[in-house]
Amino acid sequence: MAELLRTKARKPQYCSLGPVAFLLIMLFLVFFGAGILSPRMPMLGTRQEGAGEAAEKPISLPVVTLPRMVYPQPKVLTPSRKDVLVLTPWLAPIVWEGTFNIDILNEQFRVQNVTIGLTVFAIKKYVVFLKLFLETAEEHFMVGHKVNYYVFTDRPADVPRVPLRGGRRLLVLQVPGAARWQDVSMRRMETISRFCAQRFLHEVDFLVCADVDLRFRDHVGVEILSARFATLHPGFYRAARRAFTYERRPRSRAHIPRDQGDFYYVGAFFGGSVAEVQRLTSACHRAMTADRANGIEAVWHDESHLNRYLLDHKPTKVLSPEYLWDEQLLGWPAVMEKLRCVAVPKDHREIRHR
Repeated sequence: MAELLRTKARKPQYCSLGPVAFLLIMLFLVFFGAGILSPRMPMLGTRQEGAGEAAEKPISLPVVTLPRMVYPQPKVLTPSRKDVLVLTPWLAPIVWEGTFNIDILNEQFRVQNVTIGLTVFAIKKYVVFLKLFLETAEEHFMVGHKVNYYVFTDRPADVPRVPLRGGRRLLVLQVPGAARWQDVSMRRMETISRFCAQRFLHEVDFLVCADVDLRFRDHVGVEILSARFATLHPGFYRAARRAFTYERRPRSRAHIPRDQGDFYYVGAFFGGSVAEVQRLTSACHRAMTADRANGIEAVWHDESHLNRYLLDHKPTKVLSPEYLWDEQLLGWPAVMEKLRCVAVPKDHREIRHR
């Protein structure tokens, strides 16, 4: 009580300014509300081009009209799939049949007017796979969207002529061959990284990097697109991490200890935005260069370095093995409702060493 009295005794005396303050505030709001704070008012010290014409012509903004779409309502308590994992621990979707509505996705990407680049390396005798690869891509890959096929080859004269849909282009990029297939595989990272800077950043919005000895068998569309996506290896999607064929030697930049690892990703089908693919391929190329300087080569070459990179930089989307399967070796299990992209049977010894 005494402290309260002391506080009151020290309190200075003021004149009543209520009406005056209210009047000043009202004048301030009227003045600024009418002009300075108006969103249409240009910044002080600047002059808009065509200011004299602005009063005569209405501002014209692009109008995007989406078609009315009718589709089943998603149900919170009804999961899209009960038999498989559909979300990673870092909240990246895992894409399986039944987990997406392609009509919704197609409209979203059409509004963005995206162009997708598909890179493929047809070096030495691997050029024999190119015709089937391109023909089946035209049937199933990104149908309805603009696509640039980037074919890297040391045999440009052997690239087949395949009829293309409207808005799709085939671009042949000559690169040197290599004595070993392992070098062809590892050079891919350097080449993609270099071409990202030289042209891909200016020509496409997303890149899909695929092996040529594949064929598209069912729909592969914009559902795969994300900043950084990777595909579960068909041979390891059921396996524990201790069984993954990661690079286990600590000397290698691709080394992953046995108590680490999320999934084992296949090197034959990955991609993302051009900027992210450039970062990924540049990092893998630098790691392989460092390994070469230290006299070591990762057990599965660029795929080993891809898995190391994706452990540290998690994919923003993971593709199920539907997107790369080997029916000859693995059959067709019930969990695979569709086989979208499959390996082409071949004699590895015959193809790789000629």
